[in-house]
Amino acid sequence: MLHSKPREDNYLQKGLRKQLVQVLRDKGIKDERVLAAIGAVPRHFFLDPAFERQAYEDRAFPIVASQTISMPYTVASQTHLLDLKKFDKVLEIGTGSAYQACVLAEMGITLYTIERQRELYDHVGQFFFLKKYSNIKRFFGDGFEGLPSFAPFDKILITCGAPFIPPKLIEQLKPGGIMVIPVGEDEKQKMLRITKDLNGNLKEEDMGDFSFVPMLQGKSNKG
Repeated sequence: MLHSKPREDNYLQKGLRKQLVQVLRDKGIKDERVLAAIGAVPRHFFLDPAFERQAYEDRAFPIVASQTISMPYTVASQTHLLDLKKFDKVLEIGTGSAYQACVLAEMGITLYTIERQRELYDHVGQFFFLKKYSNIKRFFGDGFEGLPSFAPFDKILITCGAPFIPPKLIEQLKPGGIMVIPVGEDEKQKMLRITKDLNGNLKEEDMGDFSFVPMLQGKSNKG
């Protein structure tokens, strides 16, 4: 449950965050910029106060609208695969709790993020912590459509399991850009890193198995 009023980030929570960063480092995340971003974003802000200690365990949690906040390892892995540069223009599909969005924004990029669930979109809009990041632009919409009026993007990140690679998102990826997308309709998806070269040719790399909620078409106005 995200809160409209500020919450405390004390020495205990900062200490737990340092421990989490070390866990991620031990699991193979070597990008110090990504680790610094994880270390800077108070994950407990994104969960109910009852879960303040558990917030820094490397596991997913349920949130509003039957969605989840991803495991920190998954967030760190996807962020690392994007190979972000400062001032990159990035499209994120699936705002969710906005935890991944805040980690990305912490790295000095401009983020355009789409959420299809009206209930979750409105809920995140009340979240006090988002005020810290003027470089996050939120949109309610269909992730399969992307944001053509703001394209092209240097990087595109999909934070839900896609049944296929959406062609409109490929169109909105800048030549020289990178898309990171979990693809598959089973419980596990293949994390693909897709690089578009300067001639528009695509190179796919399989970066291993992950598990995400499904990417759905259209918008949901429930809530």
